[in-house]
Amino acid sequence: MKKIRKEIFLVANRASIAHIASAFSIVETLYVLYEEGVLKYDSKNPNWEERDYFVLSKGHGSLALYYELYQNGFFDRETFYSFSSADSILGGEPCYPTIPGVECSTGSLGHGLNFAVGVALSKKMDCRAEKVYCLIGDGECEEGSTWEALMFACKQSLDNLTILVDSNRIQKMDFLTSIMGIDSWKNHFEAFGCQVEVVNGHCVSEIKKVLTSENKSQKPRVVILNTVKGKGVSIMENNPAWHWKLPNKKELKYFMNELSISEEEIMECKKHI
Repeated sequence: MKKIRKEIFLVANRASIAHIASAFSIVETLYVLYEEGVLKYDSKNPNWEERDYFVLSKGHGSLALYYELYQNGFFDRETFYSFSSADSILGGEPCYPTIPGVECSTGSLGHGLNFAVGVALSKKMDCRAEKVYCLIGDGECEEGSTWEALMFACKQSLDNLTILVDSNRIQKMDFLTSIMGIDSWKNHFEAFGCQVEVVNGHCVSEIKKVLTSENKSQKPRVVILNTVKGKGVSIMENNPAWHWKLPNKKELKYFMNELSISEEEIMECKKHI
């Protein structure tokens, strides 16, 4: 996972812009989805009719998704390193239909789950076998539209829908407990009628086990992923100040040491402009 975080940081550093901490907290989850046989997809045919759908509702964590799309052949390395350049297809948040493998434009929090519920309903109505996965942030759970979508999903028994909650306990300005006073979302999702499971969001085997197991509840499945915002770099971990921030020269040493980045790699990534 260090290699993934290293590449994400190099791309963000080249662009001089990114939500690095938000991307770092979901690295393992996206790795399991794309590289451990959970999602059905064809990178050479992104619109394959039998594909599963993945929606990154917390679109500001886009670099973690872009890495997996690049790594699995949706586009090449040069495109990945062009992130946020003037002529790049890769902006700060995922955009449909510009980016191969992206199912809908996200970033306005509270919208992605609504889209995912609609797709899951259409698949259910057509008796299709495809599954729908949607990753939302715990801060995003403060959006009322999230719960409207959830009520509808439970009413329609959308057991083909899996909602992944990145529970890193930090939103843009502060800790969730300081803003809305919520320490855990499990009881909330259960009260709406979902099948809820809680896992270590940085343990690949735990995530894979729950995502490859059968949902027997006939209700949407919610997987709460206990994560650390900024996972992998000590000065960034559990620190709200890093929601939207790049390191200065002194702070850069932590990234280089803890992600095994050389001076040459810092200079090399600047060539991908």
